[in-house]
Amino acid sequence: MDLFSKKLNLAKELALAQSQPMFSAIDDVAQKNTGRVLTIFRKHQISDYHFRTTSGYAYNDAGRMKLDAVWADIFGAEKALVRTQFVSGTHALATVLFGILRPGDELVSITGSPYDTMQTVIGHAHPSAGSLKEFGITYKELPMGENGVDFEGIERVITSNTKVALIQRSRGYSMRQPLYISDIRAICAQIKAIKPDCICFVDNCYGEFIDIMEPNAAGADIIAGSLIKNPGGGIAPTGGYIAGRADLVDLASFRLTAPGLGDEMGASLIENRLLFQGLFLAPHTVAQSLKGAAFAAAFFSQLGYQTSPTPSATRGDIIQAIELGSQEKMVAFCRGLQKYSPIDSYVRPEPSAMPGYADQIIMAAGTFIQGASIELSADGPMRPPYTVYLQGGLTFEHVVIAVMGAAAELDHGKFSHS
Repeated sequence: MDLFSKKLNLAKELALAQSQPMFSAIDDVAQKNTGRVLTIFRKHQISDYHFRTTSGYAYNDAGRMKLDAVWADIFGAEKALVRTQFVSGTHALATVLFGILRPGDELVSITGSPYDTMQTVIGHAHPSAGSLKEFGITYKELPMGENGVDFEGIERVITSNTKVALIQRSRGYSMRQPLYISDIRAICAQIKAIKPDCICFVDNCYGEFIDIMEPNAAGADIIAGSLIKNPGGGIAPTGGYIAGRADLVDLASFRLTAPGLGDEMGASLIENRLLFQGLFLAPHTVAQSLKGAAFAAAFFSQLGYQTSPTPSATRGDIIQAIELGSQEKMVAFCRGLQKYSPIDSYVRPEPSAMPGYADQIIMAAGTFIQGASIELSADGPMRPPYTVYLQGGLTFEHVVIAVMGAAAELDHGKFSHS
């Protein structure tokens, strides 16, 4: 017995046929990235000795140090800091900024307004206790142009006082296109041509393993992200990472622990196996997510909704935006997706306030790890044009079923759309 109506099953078949060329390209990248990760695991001779837990100060934690070395190699960096002590990607990003910037320095966002939680870290648009603004860090941002980053504008915003240029790879809560590795390379090159010592800092969240290289290899000085997004492979239970120039990673490590202690401490309170194994699985898991996103774009386009990226577009992150047009549709979409989640399927999502966000947020997240964006979830701020942001998926098969469940809930509500 089919779970869904004939109309939705027909849209599914058409969407699957439309997505096949994209699936082939996604599989090719996943194969290359798996080969790259495997080569580096073999180079570093990873064994179960590196999986043990440690306690206390954890000096000479062999697993922790080996994980940092493996991560740096895979990401094309001089050094990496991979820790479960990071509570989120925003925490890792904030650690970089507070580690590098000093009173009187200037931070410039090259990709327009950062997403909501980063705005409270910066503190200029959304004042918050302990923000960069309170520490005397000046800030300005360059709005995105119609076709992406405003390259001519970079020359106007980068000045002799600019210490760090922030580059957000993913779309965040916007309909703008994410950045590709080629974009990041061009942005970093232009910034360095204007001010060679300006630090190019990439927020790499949602972008890991989308391409066959990471931003460090394209000119970024330092990057940061979350382990419960792409690089944790759906297995890492918490944490974040920083990777880049050794001196900059050291500065960030002094902020994570304390000056003089840096990366020498930090107990592995969970088995490092979860982090190593998640990293090994990450290229495949990201590919599952990307296939699901491509299918969702094709499927909802068949149903008459605007999607970004479009079904045939090359992807720069795992996020699929679907413009629904009303608050009621956002609620229905999230409830339908939640209904076909493995965890908390009985929960009915409702818009609510969330720390770090200016608007109420609705979120469908029936995930094994709370808030894990590499697992299938959907969320968005309750503001026009009422766009829901779909991301993740441990298996493509689950994404197909859950996406159809979201559409069925929209059908059940008998919403009209143009």
